[in-house]
Amino acid sequence: MRRWFNLNEVDSNLTPSVVAIGVFDGVHRGHQDLISRAKDVATSKGISLIAVTFDPHPRGVVGSNPPLALASLDFRLTLLERCGVDATLVLSFTKELASLSPDEFLKKVLVDHLHAKHVVVGDNFKFGFKAAGDTNYLAEFGKENGFTTAVFERFSDGKEPWSSTRARNYIESGEVDKAALVLGRFPRLEGIVVHGDHRGRELGYPTANLETPHQMSVPEDGIYAGYLVRSKTNEVLPAAISIGTNPTFDGKEKRVEAYALDRTDLDLYGEQVSFDFVKQLRKTVKYDSVDELVSQMARDVEETRRLTSHTYNG
Repeated sequence: MRRWFNLNEVDSNLTPSVVAIGVFDGVHRGHQDLISRAKDVATSKGISLIAVTFDPHPRGVVGSNPPLALASLDFRLTLLERCGVDATLVLSFTKELASLSPDEFLKKVLVDHLHAKHVVVGDNFKFGFKAAGDTNYLAEFGKENGFTTAVFERFSDGKEPWSSTRARNYIESGEVDKAALVLGRFPRLEGIVVHGDHRGRELGYPTANLETPHQMSVPEDGIYAGYLVRSKTNEVLPAAISIGTNPTFDGKEKRVEAYALDRTDLDLYGEQVSFDFVKQLRKTVKYDSVDELVSQMARDVEETRRLTSHTYNG
């Protein structure tokens, strides 16, 4: 998949395309459904599918409370590629971009650079200065500028729409298994392995400490079954993951760390890894003794082993 990080990088000889527009935070099942429909149109017309996304989140520029992200930008692009997108344009969402009128935005992006023939959006799509443009505006503009428009209602499980907010709420309450149903994959945190307290090795369970995730949606404090994925080798290791301050040792700093089951030979410092979360095993607890903690850790490991015995589908 081609990746463009500003309009100047878009191929000058780009042929007409189908364009799907959205933040696509987390590329959840609703996004996947929309992109699948866009891909069907592109395939039927024999043209490319291009996704347009934004970074940072627009609410961080035009509002005061940007949502915590469900995926890093790099992982978002990987997920879009998995959906069959041929190229993605990442627009840097700045005050300058936010100040464009709806006409200016559409002409600059869709007409002048992407040569859109068909545009696909969700029913809550807004654009232009002060979000003055909506799907009706988009459709009318398209009629006058040579492209058709398809607007899809948000995909739902019959209870409520699959949405980034829904996934985020599940993650932050520790219900990572429910979040996985919305996302169509395991919730993930990524980062570099850094040095921690080195206490896990002393207890017989050496852990990889993830650098503090910045502006990411992090599960509540607790113990989780999941996987550690090594970016450079794509090795997938079942892992018991801990989030919290290690209250048994009166810790103050929150840690996100994982013990790769049965692997005491790993040296992951400085390595890029991902933690994929399958299910919360329990809340964080302060134990009266280290022996009591270690006994519980052994039970956590065995439950993790059971929950990760199936084929990895992250």
